[in-house]
Amino acid sequence: MATDTLKSTSSAESATGGLRRLLLDNGALSALIVLVIAMSALSGDFLTTDNLLNVGVQAAVTAILAFGVTFVIVSAGIDLSVGSVAALSATVLAWSATSHGVPVLIAVLLAVVTGIAAGLVNGFLIAYGKLPPFIATLAMLSVARGLSLVISEGSPIAFPDSVSHLGDTLGGWLPVPVLVMVVMGLLAAFVLGRTYIGRSMYAIGGNEEAARLSGLRVKKQKLAIYALSGVFAAVAGVVLAARLSSAQPQAADGYELDAIAAVVIGGASLAGGTGKASGTLIGALILAVLRNGLNLLNVSAFWQQVVIGVVIALAVLLDTLRRKAGATPVAGASQGGKRRQAATYGLAAVVTVAIVGATSFLHNGSSSTANPKVGLSLSTLNNPFFVQIRSGAQAEAEKLGLDLTVTDAQNDASQQANQLQNFTSSSLGAIIVNPVDSDAASNSVKAADKAKIPVIAVDRGVNKASVDALVASDNVAGGELAAKTIGEKLGGKGKIVILQGQAGTSAARERAQGFAQGLKAYPGIQVVAQQPADFDRTKGLDVMSNLLQAHPDVQGVIAANDEMALGAIKALGSKAGTSVSVVGFDGTPDGLNAVKDGTLYASVAQQPSQLGKIAVDNALKALEGKKVEETIKVPVKVVTKENVAGFTG
Repeated sequence: MATDTLKSTSSAESATGGLRRLLLDNGALSALIVLVIAMSALSGDFLTTDNLLNVGVQAAVTAILAFGVTFVIVSAGIDLSVGSVAALSATVLAWSATSHGVPVLIAVLLAVVTGIAAGLVNGFLIAYGKLPPFIATLAMLSVARGLSLVISEGSPIAFPDSVSHLGDTLGGWLPVPVLVMVVMGLLAAFVLGRTYIGRSMYAIGGNEEAARLSGLRVKKQKLAIYALSGVFAAVAGVVLAARLSSAQPQAADGYELDAIAAVVIGGASLAGGTGKASGTLIGALILAVLRNGLNLLNVSAFWQQVVIGVVIALAVLLDTLRRKAGATPVAGASQGGKRRQAATYGLAAVVTVAIVGATSFLHNGSSSTANPKVGLSLSTLNNPFFVQIRSGAQAEAEKLGLDLTVTDAQNDASQQANQLQNFTSSSLGAIIVNPVDSDAASNSVKAADKAKIPVIAVDRGVNKASVDALVASDNVAGGELAAKTIGEKLGGKGKIVILQGQAGTSAARERAQGFAQGLKAYPGIQVVAQQPADFDRTKGLDVMSNLLQAHPDVQGVIAANDEMALGAIKALGSKAGTSVSVVGFDGTPDGLNAVKDGTLYASVAQQPSQLGKIAVDNALKALEGKKVEETIKVPVKVVTKENVAGFTG
């Protein structure tokens, strides 16, 4: 009897241990299942065929990038350049095919060759130059992004129609990006599991020295590994640009972090030696499901970032528990490996400090000129609106004999703070700032005020700090005009969604205020959803795609800028301009072209060149000690198909 009891207890413990090991070994899949169940329970619009395909489309680019990063991480490396390489490859394709008439097939091959070349440079620097992977790929991240900006001159380039079909669907239901993702996933699985180079990746990641002593040509294998990562990055860039119908030089910014997160969530170890394509796909799907579901639930973008960060942390914690439980042995976690990793981070910090120090030295040591110096920090030059501000400012500075320095913050508030700090330490005569974030810029502006340097804000204000003048369109009045335009178009009745700008900026806040005030005159208009899309076309596309799952009968869209409106138009497809009216803001060249085509009903057009011109005029006045007005408003105008031909901007 005691023996039977003992056997029963042992069996129960064995079953419990088996379940625990099963969950540890398949933690990512378990998490994905739980997420799908939770989102399905919380939103009735989640578990539909269209929405699940939508999740697949949104996961596609991250997954394709992550498949390439899997090769690198399995071999105990890291690749921070994949997002920039993706943007560069797409830019090369669009630039060669549209600007230089290169046949599309050859242009596609050039894009892939660009990815391979970037990967080979990474591999050479790491294998033969002995640079840590972190430093080598960090350098390539900057080089590739810079080349993309140089080639495109900071503006989106239209994508060839034949390649744009990669963003469409097959048979009216199967998204091509999902199909490409599956094909690239199968290719990654084949490489990892069925080829010599795949086995080499695991050997190098497990113990590079042992792999070398066993006769493996480690240096040549690393070249091939990083070249493969470059190929996958190029494909991801083409797919992303195809979805947007244009190659944007700042596309895929930060996607390398999502790719690495997908690989880690999928069960790979940053120590190397473990990882598989199926796990990476699951990791990418987890990120996509989170973003999609949280959009459907109308969760704040801030909380979305918190949730995703927690998921990544839990994934790493699960990896630690898995190794402690012996579920999946991990090679390469020796003290030597940890020291090498610490040395990599230390070297990265040293290089960063050296670059900042060198930049400050160059600013401080630059020779003075007879012309007054003015600095202009723009939030981004990836948006045609801000490119036009720069053009107007440069033209006026040349006319007035000013030495104008223009910097691009790439929508990074921290980077803009560094730029403003450099402007201040360089003792420029005046500073013009277009804040990435109105609150985040306050400390930098306070430092400039303390140094007695006049500051002019353009397009967006600065919170909690004093500026000499704000040059901007009347965003509140413009928002009211947008609301009036959509209200009249819909006859005072209908359902609409609002795509908000980047939270924290005065432009987003004031335009939203104008939307709300203007809609009060149309009680029959129902705002069914409001979601931020950060003034970004890609986010506008994804957020609108998600909202359509919950509100397929929407009849109108108000977007706080033309870039988000163009993304919404892409998501709406044939509905745009027919059953759904879209109103944008800014009057950018792409937006005005969409108005001409009829897909964008109207744009509340600003005059960005005038904003730049007036900002420079007032910077010179402040620099000379003359009185300037606190607020200078530039008029806005509603541009529709009827009057777009006569609008000059």
